[in-house]
Amino acid sequence: MKSLAVLLCCFFGLMSRGQEGSVTVKKTLKLMGTRFEITVVAPNEEIGYINIDEAVSEIERIEKMISSWDDDSETSQINKNAGLNPVKVSPELYGLIERSKKISEITDGAFDISYASMDKIWKFDGTMDKIPSEEQIRSSVAKVGHENIILNPKEQTVFLMERDMRISFGAIGKGYAADMAKALLVSKQVKGGIINASGDLTTWGTKATGEKWLVGIANPLSKDKVFSWLPVVESSVATSGNYEKYLMFDGRKYSHIIDPRTGYPTSGINSVTIFAKQAELCDALATAVFIMGKDTGIHLVNQMDGVEVVVVDSENKIHRSSGIMFDTNQ
Repeated sequence: MKSLAVLLCCFFGLMSRGQEGSVTVKKTLKLMGTRFEITVVAPNEEIGYINIDEAVSEIERIEKMISSWDDDSETSQINKNAGLNPVKVSPELYGLIERSKKISEITDGAFDISYASMDKIWKFDGTMDKIPSEEQIRSSVAKVGHENIILNPKEQTVFLMERDMRISFGAIGKGYAADMAKALLVSKQVKGGIINASGDLTTWGTKATGEKWLVGIANPLSKDKVFSWLPVVESSVATSGNYEKYLMFDGRKYSHIIDPRTGYPTSGINSVTIFAKQAELCDALATAVFIMGKDTGIHLVNQMDGVEVVVVDSENKIHRSSGIMFDTNQ
């Protein structure tokens, strides 16, 4: 679930006019089961809305490919054949799964698209009155494991080794869709815009006024107040947080984000914001760093070129990777 810790500084209406007659056009709609805001800088309103419709079609195409709810999708075919047969898939889906496995490897399994195999034993709707037993928790993750997703590059097949294994792109799919919609619009010479997939956002170009796009890191004590604005130039941002969904047991706060390696909810972090070139990577790493914890997560990010992170811990203290420049004492 995406928190409100990243606020986008482009609060115009449906359309605003900039320099040299260009306009900024924005449309909000529901795609992939979540809220998307698509913003483009265009010569006029009509072309702007045409561009947005093209981006929507691209996002819908990707949803058709990666949806685990659509029985006819390639992803559903992989899940249906778990433990039975390899499934030949498109180069696009194969590439996404291959990249997902690489992220699993560098995060030591904190990010894992086979998390969909977990039994849902934790309830974040207020109905739980005790923590599940160790045996229940162990059993809940018995089918999870990225090492059991077998790829055959020659045949372009995907095979899930265990029966009842499942994959899902809930922690990377929206970022990938945002990247692909952006790439399509850039190829059509749309000179600036933002694809915001419920907090996973990617930008290119500038506003119609020529100013840079900015994102605000919200004060953790007041999500409506920004303590620092950061420029996002040809880049992407994603945030994972536990402001809305969590459990409290014995005075300890447990996030709704479950560690796929252990079956236990994470603790110690309120939000993670990742900055990188690709929204896909931001999306995946925001979840992974949340699970890995502050110190391990920041250490990982500091070793990655072109990636930065801001972590708000459970004491509402701000931590950052080496390339983030703002005063954390504000």
